Amino acid sequence: MSTFDLGPLVLGGNTFGWTADRDQSFAVLDAFVAAGGTTIDTADVYSAWVPGNSGGDSETIIGEWLASRGLRERVQIATKVGMWDQQPGLSAANVRAAIEGSLRRLQTDYVDLYYAHQDDENVTPDEISEVFDALVQEGKVRALGLSNFSAERLRAVVEAADAAGRTPFSVSQDHYNLVERGFEQSLAPTLAELGLVEAPYYSLASGFLTGKYRPGSAVDSPRQGGAAAYLDDPRNLDLLVVLERIAKENGLSITAVSLAWLRQQPTVAAPIASARTPEQLVALVESFALTLSADELDALS
Repeated sequence: MSTFDLGPLVLGGNTFGWTADRDQSFAVLDAFVAAGGTTIDTADVYSAWVPGNSGGDSETIIGEWLASRGLRERVQIATKVGMWDQQPGLSAANVRAAIEGSLRRLQTDYVDLYYAHQDDENVTPDEISEVFDALVQEGKVRALGLSNFSAERLRAVVEAADAAGRTPFSVSQDHYNLVERGFEQSLAPTLAELGLVEAPYYSLASGFLTGKYRPGSAVDSPRQGGAAAYLDDPRNLDLLVVLERIAKENGLSITAVSLAWLRQQPTVAAPIASARTPEQLVALVESFALTLSADELDALS
């Protein structure tokens, strides 16, 4: 099993430069570190989907925050390559160019964890492992991850690195939460066998697993459409009832219970969740010390 310690929760940086401006992002980052958080996740593509943005926006804000706070050695920064239209794919040339851009925007000379953001079937597993290992050897990256890979391709890359004696890939990042369970069949067994850990994204199902989306309610959020779609399945409504009961019994938020469940699943090291305000961060922090009982886990599962 990987020894890379992500902490109890990874702060997602996708909101920075999107739903959170620079000042709001700084406030969230300050509160996260003050609460004991250690790992911040971003990507070069964040947030190219926002009108007026071009990508690299989240990394730039995080870099400015790091420079202003002098906290580089207290936090771990994870970023990704391969999904941004301006620098797509995992060719050696693109990965090398992308890491230089990320380091410049982050105002640092290394990142703690570097992911291939999605597979590129035009590049062989050996070539992927070779260029990522080179970045470690050059001191630009400390640990390696794969995101959104099939089990077959993930295995091929991990085994290529192992066969060549290169830096191992230690973390996978994939879509997984209480209502999206496909990961358990498609990837979890492979990660367990190969010794990787999981850092799931969409941990709160676009906000549905915070409990604020209910039938007939309207929530002012850019994620409203994605979260509200879960209300169409009666099983998800039943799940909300169980979440609410367990949250009340623990005196904590539904958000904290959802994240604690995910953190306690096999192979999961820490869930990724984001906040656009310090107030939203409170519920994420509540999950840090919450350990659900076996009965509570069973009731949710």
